[in-house]
Amino acid sequence: MKPRSICALLTAGLFAAPACLAQGFPDHPIRMVVPFPPGGSTDLVARVVGQRMSESWKQQVVIDNRGGANGMIGADLVAKANPDGYTLLLGTIGPMAINASLYKMPYDIVRDFAPVTYTANIGNVLVVHPSLGAHNVKELIALAKTKQLTFGSSGTGGAPHMAVELFKLLAKVPITHVPYKGGGPAMADLVGGQISGSFASMPSAINFIKTGKLRALGVSSGRRSPALPEVPTVAEAGVAGFSVLDWQGMFTTAKTPPDIVSRLNAEVVRILKLPDVIEKLSAAGVEIQTSTVKEWGDFVRSEIAKWGKVVKEAGVKVE
Repeated sequence: MKPRSICALLTAGLFAAPACLAQGFPDHPIRMVVPFPPGGSTDLVARVVGQRMSESWKQQVVIDNRGGANGMIGADLVAKANPDGYTLLLGTIGPMAINASLYKMPYDIVRDFAPVTYTANIGNVLVVHPSLGAHNVKELIALAKTKQLTFGSSGTGGAPHMAVELFKLLAKVPITHVPYKGGGPAMADLVGGQISGSFASMPSAINFIKTGKLRALGVSSGRRSPALPEVPTVAEAGVAGFSVLDWQGMFTTAKTPPDIVSRLNAEVVRILKLPDVIEKLSAAGVEIQTSTVKEWGDFVRSEIAKWGKVVKEAGVKVE
């Protein structure tokens, strides 16, 4: 009997071998949940990957934007879905790491999700208003010790907020965090001079930097950004140990058969290595990064521990 026939018989019975389930996957549309409104970098990556998955697998991949509660509404939907690989989450550092230390979560990040793959990093850049008398990180630290500075972010618990808290902790400076209802309003107030600075996302800040409306002092990641090669990392500029990756990656529901998870991993990694996909996402300030299933799971667990320590030591509270 042919393997496909054996699988068909098993699937028709009371039990289905995982390998057989994977062999027929997918045979109906997939839902990819983005836990934020349309238009952001996470939504962009989801739509690029989803379109290519649809073309390759001949099954529609529906992008479902479920914003709210700092990403936890969308994530919870996936946590409680059927464990069959047909409901995916493109999660970020907030709902999939930092929030565990700030909120009473409706889900457990480690227990309720199956990691699929790392997908990307979104670079953040330390920017200040040009009227501020700081032209580098050391001057900013000196100024923060004599003047009350205000740094805006896209909201409590996100990577830009945590970058502020880590900077305060490592540089030992008092900076007031001002949470906004999104990166757009924070950027508008910074350009207008209502706040002192921000760890803004690269896509939102780069045009203001190039036109001189904002001054870039450092990038938050562990290495310089190809988009701003002349700007040092914050660690390089004087704050040893500083590194904040505003990451995103794919998850599905826990207990999804490993063979299906592996198939999802292989497909997403393949798509993210396509030259035109790399070109499109890089132009938007998205740095592609992929991984094995195990590497991604290990990384997320390390990030939960890292930010739990930062939240505790910095005394961060939900505002």
